[in-house]
Amino acid sequence: MRVLLIGSGGREHAIAHALARSPRLAALFTLPGNAGTAALGVNVPGDPCDIGLALDVARREGIDLTVVGPEDPLAAGVVDAFQAAGRRIFGPTRHAAQLESDKAFAKQMMKMLAVPTAESRVFDTYYLAKKYIATRDEGVVVKAAGLAKGKGVIVCPDPADGILAAENILEKKMFGEAGRQIVVEELLLGREASLMVVTDGKTIVELDAAQDYKRLRDGDEGPNTGGMGAYCPSGAIDAATMRGIESEVLVPILAAIGREAAPYCGVLYVGLMLTAGGPKVLEFNCRLGDPETQAILPRLRTDFLDLAEAAVEGRLEQVDVQWDDRAAVCVVLASGGYPEKSTAGLPISGLRDAATGAEDVFVFHAGTRHEADRVVTAGGRVLGVTALGSSVAAARDRAYERASQIHFEGVHYRRDIAADVAAASDSAAPDISRSGG
Repeated sequence: MRVLLIGSGGREHAIAHALARSPRLAALFTLPGNAGTAALGVNVPGDPCDIGLALDVARREGIDLTVVGPEDPLAAGVVDAFQAAGRRIFGPTRHAAQLESDKAFAKQMMKMLAVPTAESRVFDTYYLAKKYIATRDEGVVVKAAGLAKGKGVIVCPDPADGILAAENILEKKMFGEAGRQIVVEELLLGREASLMVVTDGKTIVELDAAQDYKRLRDGDEGPNTGGMGAYCPSGAIDAATMRGIESEVLVPILAAIGREAAPYCGVLYVGLMLTAGGPKVLEFNCRLGDPETQAILPRLRTDFLDLAEAAVEGRLEQVDVQWDDRAAVCVVLASGGYPEKSTAGLPISGLRDAATGAEDVFVFHAGTRHEADRVVTAGGRVLGVTALGSSVAAARDRAYERASQIHFEGVHYRRDIAADVAAASDSAAPDISRSGG
């Protein structure tokens, strides 16, 4: 099969790597890709949100299946355009993608369906948001309603900080157009968990749960980022909890989407807070998470191309999903100044050393590009180093040992990814508490 992959980050390199393991893959094209995907196929320069360009590539290259990685093309309607042109594509429609691209829409749907989630209000003016937050005695979470690259959530233990966050988003345009509206939620306490499923609208295939780390610095300090690392499996969601999430969250949401428009096809990511009163939904994403994907897909033994094609064809129930028994840990290497700013064009050394002689270590490119005969930085999150191991502790040791061999000016990475679970046990996550939104 000839496959087109849309996107350019670490998630896309991990997807490309999974696709390349398929014996059925004849050719892989990535729009626009990065220095890592270039080693697995052909990078096509251009804007991943340019739907006309994506269709032209699909026609010109005789693409059999298109896989969409990031959220922006989904929100722009790339799936609708491909389906209208009679081309197969893995991902939800623009209507379904509103679960991620419009947090106010997602909240309204959850309330309508009685999906357990945080109490919330939606505002488009600072005056009303300030007036509401000032009545709160406890902390709040303030979210930009639109797409903000994973950075649009501000956790405010003090309501006064919530008022400042509302001002920064609505008045000072901290997140640009993504912040035309905000969602103000109660601050939930518990343990966070990330759950991703593949679905064709009627069958739900659970991917092993992963735990990601959003804060920039060790100890969950600093600003929210797109993600500084992850481990898998997280052990956070047991079988009984999963059954409850399916019946109270996944089935109602997918059924509602199917009634309103086309069946949901693709990945649905559910960010959860496991509270004392049970799981509550923090957010939906309509694609694989990043960096969670970099920890999940190396453990997937089932052919990812088969999985995506079965979802598109509505026969997901026929796929037997198998997993590697080993754990995976991913450590993200970011540019200095991330997430506020980053410097591009910095040469990267040690890439070959980090990947040499280790079959179960993967260096996934995110913000990289080729410049002459070298690889240089091209974004805030530059690389993700993932390692497999007999336990989380073993995988963690290997990931950090290999990450230490990679160098570029200003390189920064957290030193505590999976440290808590590694210290507690080689196979199960500890009972920790986090706060977030």
